[in-house]
Amino acid sequence: MKALVKTQKGVNFIEYKEIPEPKPGFGEVKVNVKACGICGTDIHIWKDEFQNIPPVVLGHEFSGVIVELGEGVTGLNIGQKVVSEVMYQVCGKCQNCKTGYYNLCLTRKGLGWAVNGAFAPFTVVEAQYIHPMPENITFEEAALSEPLAISAYAVSEITGVKSGEIVLVSGPGPIGLLVMQCALAEGAFVIMTGTDADEWRLKVAKELGAHRIVNVQQEDLGKVIRGYNEIGADIVFECSGAASAVKSGIEVIRKGGKFTQVGLFGRTIEINMDLIVTKELRLSGVFSSNWRGWHRGLRLVRQNKILLKPVISHVLPVSEWAKAFELIESKQSLKVVLTPESK
Repeated sequence: MKALVKTQKGVNFIEYKEIPEPKPGFGEVKVNVKACGICGTDIHIWKDEFQNIPPVVLGHEFSGVIVELGEGVTGLNIGQKVVSEVMYQVCGKCQNCKTGYYNLCLTRKGLGWAVNGAFAPFTVVEAQYIHPMPENITFEEAALSEPLAISAYAVSEITGVKSGEIVLVSGPGPIGLLVMQCALAEGAFVIMTGTDADEWRLKVAKELGAHRIVNVQQEDLGKVIRGYNEIGADIVFECSGAASAVKSGIEVIRKGGKFTQVGLFGRTIEINMDLIVTKELRLSGVFSSNWRGWHRGLRLVRQNKILLKPVISHVLPVSEWAKAFELIESKQSLKVVLTPESK
């Protein structure tokens, strides 16, 4: 089969090449991949800004159909439509695993960076991380289940958004739009920010329910927020991975507020820690997700409280990965979904 492979460490070194078709081992399932979204992590691996163990097939945001069950697998069926968590292997013994935060396992191995992922016609995953695909969405929409799980985890588990709170979401990309929708589902008042380059994305945010959109290059963000709450935003979700957004977010959040970093930067940035101290902010990060985020996100989809189709801007075959990556790099896209090609 042909797959998209990071062949070695360093910038670039990605090839669409022939590799052996995988076989499921004990406790594993083989999935015929129908759609796989491009994550910011894939872009960071392309640039050699994120951990990876090459050679490895990229891609971890996928949906598909089970075509083979490994020995010992029960409760799943061949022909079943599924989505999957990104974990491939965790120790199950460390403190994080035992308390349900296996996404933070120190020896965790994940699809698409440590073991072969889903930019291929077939992939193999551990059965315990499989979730039935909601029946009210397409395979392309279901490929957004993983970023949705992260968003639901960030909003409900890490941050604990409450009804009526003023929530600022910076960055109207795919994750930002999903975080926004999850916050709206909790009853928050949501302000979405972006730049001139995000003008069309901000319009999508408005169409998806943002109470206010702000182009920070054209409006005074602090003034806008004080118009709704004179002491500042209750919560900030930084989803753009831009240092300037972190700076402005910390400036406009109220004292005692909660700041949650969702986007990756791919580099070290400067933060005004004195402002975090004097404002007594609760600063959190979000890395991947766990069962709780998946359960909540998929439940919101089944209840039609999250719209995934508007977040997808392009669907391309895996062979056109270079065009797809460039669309993301140039901010000409929202979520780009790749479809593996049959042998």
